[in-house]
Amino acid sequence: MMALSFRKVLLAVLSGVMLTASFPPGRLSFLSWIALVPLLKGLEGRSPSQGFKLGLIAGAVHFITLMYWIMVVLGHYGNLSIFVSLGPLILLTLYLALYIAIFSSLTTCLKGSRFDIIFMASFWVSLEYIRGNLLTGFPWCLLGYTQYKQLHLIQIADLVGVYGPSFLIVLINGLLYHIISKQHRKGGGLLKWEVFVVALIAAGTLAYGQYRMSGRDEGKKPSRIINTAIVQANIDQSIKWDPAYQASTINTYQRLTREAYNFKPELIVWPETAVPFFFQDNLRLSPQVLSTAEEAGALLIFGSPAYERSGGVTKYYNRAYLLAPDLQRPPQYYDKVHLVPFGEYVPLKKILSFVSRMVPAAGDFEAGHKTTPLKSDDMSMGILICFEAVFPELARSLTREGANILVNLTNDAWFGMTSAPYQHLSMAVFRSVENRRPMIRAANTGFSAFIGPQGKILELSGLFQKEVLEAPVDISNSSLTFYTRFGDLFVIFLIIISSLKVCSRLRARWIGKRKRSCPT
Repeated sequence: MMALSFRKVLLAVLSGVMLTASFPPGRLSFLSWIALVPLLKGLEGRSPSQGFKLGLIAGAVHFITLMYWIMVVLGHYGNLSIFVSLGPLILLTLYLALYIAIFSSLTTCLKGSRFDIIFMASFWVSLEYIRGNLLTGFPWCLLGYTQYKQLHLIQIADLVGVYGPSFLIVLINGLLYHIISKQHRKGGGLLKWEVFVVALIAAGTLAYGQYRMSGRDEGKKPSRIINTAIVQANIDQSIKWDPAYQASTINTYQRLTREAYNFKPELIVWPETAVPFFFQDNLRLSPQVLSTAEEAGALLIFGSPAYERSGGVTKYYNRAYLLAPDLQRPPQYYDKVHLVPFGEYVPLKKILSFVSRMVPAAGDFEAGHKTTPLKSDDMSMGILICFEAVFPELARSLTREGANILVNLTNDAWFGMTSAPYQHLSMAVFRSVENRRPMIRAANTGFSAFIGPQGKILELSGLFQKEVLEAPVDISNSSLTFYTRFGDLFVIFLIIISSLKVCSRLRARWIGKRKRSCPT
């Protein structure tokens, strides 16, 4: 077995670096279209096991540079030393790198296949889908998210989700590799067909994007516009939960909310855990929150921790409340259903009990029981708390239940001044496109934003600034997109053809071994 050459390793490292550089906050999203070419070049003539190793190197470089901010979270807020916080980052990096390693290993088996770039892209997307759903799922920064600002390109998300742009990106990477590869230049006839097919898919994607961006498909529906305000109070995470600062926190939110009164908002949104105490029973400060909704004459959405006691057991929830201005209706609420592992709960707690001791900041929350919108008259608000915005199925479920606005409450203060808030915002954009719903995104320290149903960021706050954003929001669209109705049919199809291809290659290899072992 041949050892990996230094040149091959460098090519894998280059792909890993280019993949990371194509994600925000940088402005190098174009690199995603060529980022895999060095890795594919390095896989030439390699065995599946060598391909696995090269993919593991590329994946490790990519994910450790993409998600370095985990050390900031664990070091600054978990009070861990840099050496201890490096451990979880390395473990997560190696886990995520396995997916690129498997992709690379499978790709080495495609030698001699016709239209192998189709299978290559299918492998990549299938593995992205598995990563987003296996165990608790971690679909952070899938390849398609690099294009969140390319509005014409990402409109296909209402048909195939973020996986559509991912598929196209890998397809074009494969085509460019074939163009520069000597062994593929010899088969010029096939290459011409590959160019034709990829050009057809790309042209169809952009044509559909132009159609959706033009608004011709919307018809002439009567608009229902609501004035909405977002309050970003920029509360320092280090004092957020200190009881001595609770009153000043609420005073800050009230003062900033009053700045929006001239806009006459119908809906005001505060971020995740904006109310840093148990709103349900705080007799001193909860009346101030109630009076804010009454004084503003507007609906008020905000985050607060909550608890329930049953049979001597207390369960804690990450909750979003909806208050009506007349205060006659009881508050509605939504409890976060998809918690952050090792952040809001510890999976397999009996086995991993040491994690809570190691990281005091790790929460102990219970998951909510249902995903239903919060409703008031003709407003139906689908709440996504923090990490939930990266899971397409949650936004789809809320939209199918009648949500005509998506509301993302988040507290990205944990991330500090890193690339994570930029990455988090880029993923939220796709939830609007997939479901054709506007999104109101309220963040404690930023980025707060108004996102249109076509994915355009209409208003955007600064990072670590006190701001009030105001915008009219159209909630008149009630139709459901193909993706909202049917979900990931495209990916399921790709998983099927990927599985069939892998099975056929394994069968061919098995038959080949039998023939070699049988005497003639």
